Amino acid sequence: MTSFQDFGLADAITRALREEGYQTPTPIQAQTIPFALEGRDVIGIAQTGTGKTAAFALPILHRLLERRTKVPSKTCRVVVLSPTRELSGQILDSFNAYGRHIGVTSALAIGGVPMGRQVRALMGGVEILVATPGRLIDLVQSNALKLGQVEFLVLDEADRMLDMGFINDIRKIVAKLPAKRQTLFFSATMPKDIAELASQMLQDPARVAVTPVSSTAERITQRIIQVDHAAKATHLAELLKQEPIERALVFTRTKHGADKVVKGLAKAGIASNAIHGNKSQNHRERVLAAFRSGEIRTLIATDIAARGIDVDGISHVVNFDLPNVPETYVHRIGRTARAGAEGTAISLIAGAEEMGYLRNIERLIRIALPREDRRTAREPGHREPSHRDTVATPHHRPHAARGNESVQASKGPRRRRRSGANNNAQQINRQEPRRASHGGGKSEGIQGVAVLHRESRPNNHRNRRQQPR
Repeated sequence: MTSFQDFGLADAITRALREEGYQTPTPIQAQTIPFALEGRDVIGIAQTGTGKTAAFALPILHRLLERRTKVPSKTCRVVVLSPTRELSGQILDSFNAYGRHIGVTSALAIGGVPMGRQVRALMGGVEILVATPGRLIDLVQSNALKLGQVEFLVLDEADRMLDMGFINDIRKIVAKLPAKRQTLFFSATMPKDIAELASQMLQDPARVAVTPVSSTAERITQRIIQVDHAAKATHLAELLKQEPIERALVFTRTKHGADKVVKGLAKAGIASNAIHGNKSQNHRERVLAAFRSGEIRTLIATDIAARGIDVDGISHVVNFDLPNVPETYVHRIGRTARAGAEGTAISLIAGAEEMGYLRNIERLIRIALPREDRRTAREPGHREPSHRDTVATPHHRPHAARGNESVQASKGPRRRRRSGANNNAQQINRQEPRRASHGGGKSEGIQGVAVLHRESRPNNHRNRRQQPR
C-alpha cells in the first residue's frame, strides 16, 4: 500500500489522517491494517516508534463505524491494554485524533489518579477504553465496568507488560471477555512466554513483523565510553555540556538511580527532571510536557516509564546504566534519529559486569561498537575483563577472543590460572563492600572462593596450636 486511501477506510477517517499529515503508511501499518479490516486476529512484532498505534486504531475505528450501536451502561466495545500511563494516554489521544469526525466515545483508565472520575466516565458506556491492566481489574472488581460486550481487544507492548508482572491481571481480564472477539497483539520481542500467551488468546492469527529487534537505525552514531564507577556522574555532566544537544534522554536502571542522577546534574548546574513509577501522574505529565516544549532539555527515565515517551527531536540517548537485556538497548536508542533525523547514542560503561552486557549487545546487533577509555590509572593487580566475564558460552565468543586465549594457554595455563585467581582474590578483597552492593554475576563466585581461602589459614593455624603435644 502506498497511500491510506488504498485501504478503503471510511472517508471520515481518511479526512482526519490528511489533517494529521499522514500520507504514506509505515511497514507495520501496511501489513497489519488489511488483516485487521478483515476481522482476523493479528500478532505484530514491531518496536516503539514504528506506527503501531495507527496500525490497530484505524481498522478498529472503521469497523466501529460500520456498525454503530448504543453501548450499554458500564460497558465498552474496545479494550486497549498498555503497560504505562503515558503510553495509554497517547493511545487514547490517537484514537480521538483519527476519529474526530466520527464522534467516537472513549475513556482512559490508569493508576496514579483517583478512580472516581473514571467510574463516572463509564456510567453511560463508551466505545473505546484504553487502560493499564491493574486499574482495569480494579474497575471490574468494583462493578464499575463489565467486559461482556467487548468486541475488540488490543495488547500493546505485551513484552513490557509481562516484565512488569501484569501476566496474572491479563489472564483475569481475558477470562472475562467474550470468546468471539478480534484480538490484536503487539510486542517488540517474542520470547517463549509471550508466544505462549499469544497462542492462548488468539485464533488463527496473521503474523506480521517489521524492523527486527537486532537492527539499529543507520542514522544513529553509537559510542561507548569506559569510565570508573565513581566518575559516571561527572562524565555525564561533561557530555551534556559538550555535546550539541537539542533534547537528551538519559536511562538509568532504577528509580532511585534516576533521582540520584538528577541531583548530581543539579550540582553541576544542569537542569533536568526524572520520570519513573514513584512519581505521581500529574508530575509525569508536567515533566513530559516541559520536555516536549524544550523547557527541559534533559530527561532522566527508567525503561518502564520511557515506554510512554513519544517525543520528536531527541538528539541524544545516554545509557547511564547499560541494560542487562540486549533488546532493551535497541529500544532505548530508537528514541533518537526519528522522522529522518540523525541521532547519537552514548553508553557509559563501568566494570566487568557492564562489559559483559555490552558484548551481548554487540552480538545481537552484529556490530563492534567503538570504545573510548576514560578510566583513571589501573590499580595493582588489575585485570582487563575478558570474554570469560560475559554470560556467553565459549561457543559464542568471537574468534579473536578464542585465538587470544589459545596463545595465552600456550604460555602455561596452570601458572596463569593460579596467578589470575590470586589477583582476583586480592582485588575483590579490596573492593568487597562495593561488589556486595551490586551483587550477582561471576564476581560472587570468585568472592566466595577468596573468602574461603582467607579463612582457611587462620583456622588451620589455630587447629595446629590446639593439638596435644
